Amino acid sequence: MLPYYQHIPFFSIVLLMICGILTSVVRSGRVALRIHLGAVLALLGANLVLLANVLPRQERFTYALGIVSHPYGNELVCGPLEATLAVAFLLVMAMSVLGGRDGVFEDVEPGKQNLYFVMCDLIMASLLAMIYTNDAFTAYVFIEINTIAACALVMAKDSGATLVATIRYLMMSLLGSGLFLLGLTFLYHITGHLLIIDIHDQVQQLAATGAYQIPLTVLMGMMALGLGLKSALFPNHTWLPDAHGSATTASSAILSGLVLKGYVVLLIKCIFCIFGEEVFAASHVGDVLLVMGALAMVVGSVKAIQETHIKRMIAYSTVAQIGYIYLGLGMGGAAAAVAAIYQMLVHAFTKPMLFLCAGELAEASGHRKQMYYLRGAGHRAKLAGVGFTVGGLSMIGLPLLGGFAVKFYLADAALSGSWKMWVALAALAVSSVLNALYYLPAIIQIWSKAQPGENLPQLPVKRPSLAFVVAVLVLGAGTVLLGVCCSGTGALLSLGLSLL
Repeated sequence: MLPYYQHIPFFSIVLLMICGILTSVVRSGRVALRIHLGAVLALLGANLVLLANVLPRQERFTYALGIVSHPYGNELVCGPLEATLAVAFLLVMAMSVLGGRDGVFEDVEPGKQNLYFVMCDLIMASLLAMIYTNDAFTAYVFIEINTIAACALVMAKDSGATLVATIRYLMMSLLGSGLFLLGLTFLYHITGHLLIIDIHDQVQQLAATGAYQIPLTVLMGMMALGLGLKSALFPNHTWLPDAHGSATTASSAILSGLVLKGYVVLLIKCIFCIFGEEVFAASHVGDVLLVMGALAMVVGSVKAIQETHIKRMIAYSTVAQIGYIYLGLGMGGAAAAVAAIYQMLVHAFTKPMLFLCAGELAEASGHRKQMYYLRGAGHRAKLAGVGFTVGGLSMIGLPLLGGFAVKFYLADAALSGSWKMWVALAALAVSSVLNALYYLPAIIQIWSKAQPGENLPQLPVKRPSLAFVVAVLVLGAGTVLLGVCCSGTGALLSLGLSLL
């Protein structure tokens, strides 16, 4: 009989799917919110129990689904890395929805509010499935579920801008899904397997004999490019600012903090579990990811500097921050991969906090999101101003915050002596300076009072809701703890990666 905690990954996915069905028949949006938050918080506790069991044992187990035996059955797999990512994603989802709930009830029509939380259930279920699955085709199925639900979150606001952004998002995302599926089809034709561990064994045998070298390289590139398209890797990032910038605040937080990360998690599985690190490095696909990641760090930051719309500025910052992840994956090696995963965690906590605080600052400024009208907004919404300041300083790389820990790990991993070192260090240096050039002016703007002669309305102080206070405090604490406890977190991620 299996230990009780080994059932948690399966029941986490199933419970969220069931909650999606229940939420779809509930008429009240507030009741739907309670169902969603209740399920996510319950699963957060369950996955914490899972992490507490697998971490001390350094255990990574396989959970068979159904009675069909290996290699034809479907499986889930879980270790310290998977459990850590699940806990982080569940916590961020809960805080994103909690902190942005007022915006949902304002921007979404009452008759559709319950459907909004159905999409949140589906996104969370698909993220957990991509984290835990040991079957490549199952991962593809949940990629599509994730895509459709994410598009629904973008257009939930039901405006012309969100409709156009959704169509662009859907077109680019479907192109990425098609590339991934085509690469997976070729991989199945070559190896004859869909379970990840079996594909890995066949790929290693083929690599040892030199057979199918060119097809393997091509399909690796197709799968990586497809996932890069879906996670807004430069130069395929142009859909992201419109989608994240025009959506309601909770949607922006979920899309930036979580949805993009699911595709990166799957790419990490492709590199380490399907192809193997050595085979992937020999294909030189990682070199392309390195260059594209470095360019994303610079171009995304330059675009953010040029923006005057606060949410679009944060969205372009997301493009740059995704570049950090691909820079780490492209460098190769365990240390760089740990840095990339660390960046995923830091960005998952920091960027939703920035979007939530930006939404609150804009609301305190008469619902205006242009930087000019945000002057002094930090005094009218103090907690939002503090949260935005902490998040911005973390993105810049201030010591004792999560962003600094990421840059330290990336720089340390880059010191390998190869040509990649110079690309990585140059990109880190330039990006850090550029980050300061748009976050510092924004921080100064929200804390500066209006000068005589400026045509700015006198607006009252906005009292934050308890839900917003809880969300910002939790996300802010995560950002700080990831900076302060960097050695312990790095060791945890390193252990989890070694067990893949």
